[in-house]
Amino acid sequence: MSRILILFMGLALFWAASTEAEYLKYKDPKQRVGVRIKDLMKRMTLEEKIGQMTQIERKVATSDVMKKYFIGSLLSGGGSIPSTNASAKDWIEMVNGYQKAALSTRLGIPMIYGIDAVHGHNNVYNATIFPHNVGLGATRDPELVKRIGAATALEVRATGIPYAFAPCIAVCRDPRWGRCYESYGEDTELVQSMTELVPGLQGDIPPNMTKGVPYVGGNTKVAGSAKHFVGDGGTVKGINENNTVIDPHGLFSIHMPGYYDAIIKGVSTVMVSYSSWNGVKMHANRDLVTNFLKRTLRFRGFVISDWEGIDRITSPPHANYTYSILASINAGLDMIMVPNNYTEFIDGLTSLVKDGYIPMSRIDDAVKRILRVKFIMGLFENPLADESLVHHLGSQEHRELAREAVRKSLVLLKNGEAADGPLLPLPKKAPKILVAGTHSDNLGYQCGGWTIEWQGVSGNNITTGTTILQAIKNTIDPSTKLVHKKNPDKSFVESEDFAYAIVVVGETPYAETNGDSLNLTIPEPGLTTIQNVCGAVKCVVVLVSGRPVVIQPYLNGINALVAAWLPGTEGQGVTDVLFGDYGFTGKLPRTWFKTVDQLPMNFGDKNYDPLFPYGFGLTTEPTKAQ
Repeated sequence: MSRILILFMGLALFWAASTEAEYLKYKDPKQRVGVRIKDLMKRMTLEEKIGQMTQIERKVATSDVMKKYFIGSLLSGGGSIPSTNASAKDWIEMVNGYQKAALSTRLGIPMIYGIDAVHGHNNVYNATIFPHNVGLGATRDPELVKRIGAATALEVRATGIPYAFAPCIAVCRDPRWGRCYESYGEDTELVQSMTELVPGLQGDIPPNMTKGVPYVGGNTKVAGSAKHFVGDGGTVKGINENNTVIDPHGLFSIHMPGYYDAIIKGVSTVMVSYSSWNGVKMHANRDLVTNFLKRTLRFRGFVISDWEGIDRITSPPHANYTYSILASINAGLDMIMVPNNYTEFIDGLTSLVKDGYIPMSRIDDAVKRILRVKFIMGLFENPLADESLVHHLGSQEHRELAREAVRKSLVLLKNGEAADGPLLPLPKKAPKILVAGTHSDNLGYQCGGWTIEWQGVSGNNITTGTTILQAIKNTIDPSTKLVHKKNPDKSFVESEDFAYAIVVVGETPYAETNGDSLNLTIPEPGLTTIQNVCGAVKCVVVLVSGRPVVIQPYLNGINALVAAWLPGTEGQGVTDVLFGDYGFTGKLPRTWFKTVDQLPMNFGDKNYDPLFPYGFGLTTEPTKAQ
C-alpha cells in the first residue's frame, strides 16, 4: 500500500511540476511588463538575445534565417516590396509569414517589422501620400499633423506592419541639405509643436504614465521612431551625413528640444543620425546616447541605428567592422539595422561579448528595451496582422485629410503688383487658359522622394492620386478651354490669346545625399518655361520643391507665386486655393533666401536679409460661387 501511495505522490508532484513549467509568466498579459521582461530574459541564451538586437532587410530574410538566428526585427528599405503594386493582403501575407517563423522558435518571441512611412505609407501602392514634413510645417497646425499620424498608422497597420520610422524631427538649418523636406522647418519651436505626429501614430499616453516609457495604444496604432538623433539638420553646408559644428548650448537649444517632446509623448524608439557632432560620430557617441538620452532624459524605449549606420563609424565605411560593432553597442545602441550582412554582425557581436569587450549588462539593457516595446504594443498577444483593417489603405477619408493638408500647406509668396491688383484667386470661367510646366501632370514629381522608391519616381502610373493638371480640369467651368503644353515657346503663348496661365515647375525627386545641392536651382526646362509663359501672359507659378530655391531673378516677371512644397497624391488641394474655394493660409516654415551665397541663413541671425522671411505668407479670402 505504501508503495502505491509513494508512486501516487510522485506522480502528483511530477504533474504539479510539469503544470508549473507550462506556466510562462512572460506569456501572461495579466503580469506587469517588468515581470514579463524579467521572466523572459532569464530564459534567453546569448544567441537569442543578440538575435533580438538584429534588424535585417526582408530581401535577405527567410523562415530558416528567422529561426536559426532568432531575428528580432525586419524592415523594408525604400522600394522593398513583396511584389509590384502589392495589395494590403499581399503585404500581410508576407509579414505574417516571417512572423510565424519567429513564433516557431524555442521561446516564440515575435519579431517587429519596420518601414519608412514618412509622409503616409509611402512605399505602398495605393496608399495616401501626404505632403512632406516641410509642407506640414507651413500649415502651423499640430492637430492636423496628429490626424495625419493616426491615418498613417491605420494604413501601415492595414498592411500588417506595426512600426514606422517617423517622425523626422530634424531642425533643418540649411536648405542645401538633401533631407530638408523631411524637416518641419528651421525653427525649434515649430518642430517641437509637430511632434504631435507621435501621439497620432502611437495614441495618446494614458494620464499619470511615467515619462519616457514607450506607449502604443492597440492594433490600430504603430510604434514610432524620433529621428535622427541628434543634429542631423545642422551639418556644414547642409552636406548629408556630415559634421555638425556647434557648441553644446547650440545643440541643446536648437536640435535637442524636439526629442524632449517626443519622449514625453511616449515615443517608442529613437533612431541615431549618420552625422557627427564636432567630429564624433553619433553612432558612437556614448555621452549623448547613453548618458543623456537614456540616463538624463530617462528614455525607456529602444535606440536603433540607421541603415548600415554603424558601418559608417569608420572611414571608409566597413573598414573595421569589429570596431564599429564595439563602438556602437558600447555607445548605447540597442537594435542594429544591419540590414544585409547579418551573419557578420551576429558573429562579431557574439565574439565581443564572449571575449569580454562588451559587458553582458549592455546586452541585457538592449534586449530589455526591445522586449519592453514589444510587450507594451501587444505583439505577444497579437503578433499576426489584423486583416479587418485592409480597407483603410488609401481610403477616401484619408485622401480628404491629405487634400486638407495640401490646402493648408500652400504658401502664397506673391499675388500681383499694387497697380494691377491680385491675380489669385483665379476665375474658374474663362475663354481659354494655359497649363504648362514639367510638374503639371506628373504624380511622381508631386510626391517627391520616399515615394514608391527610395529616391522617388516620375510618372502617373506609380500609384493612385490626382495630378495638378487633372485637378484643374476637375475645377474649371466646363466652358473654359484648357490647353496643356509642358514647355511652350513664347510665340505660341503670344498667339493663343490665353486669359491666364498656370505654370507648375520645380525640383525632380530625390532623397538623402542625392538631394544635396550647392546651387538650389530649378532644373531645366523649368526656368525657360517660366520665362516663355510669364513673359507673354498673366501667370501664376506653382513651385513644387522640397525647400526654397533660387527664384529672385525671375520674380519680377511672375504675377503670382505659390510655394506648393511636395504636396503628395492629392493635387485637388492645390486647385482648392488657386481657384478660391478656400483661402491661402500657409506660412513659410523656412527663410527664403535671395542667393545661395547667404546660406546658411535662419530667422534671428544677425545679418538676416531674406527674399521672404520665415513666417511670411500672403492670405486670400475664399470666393463665393463663380
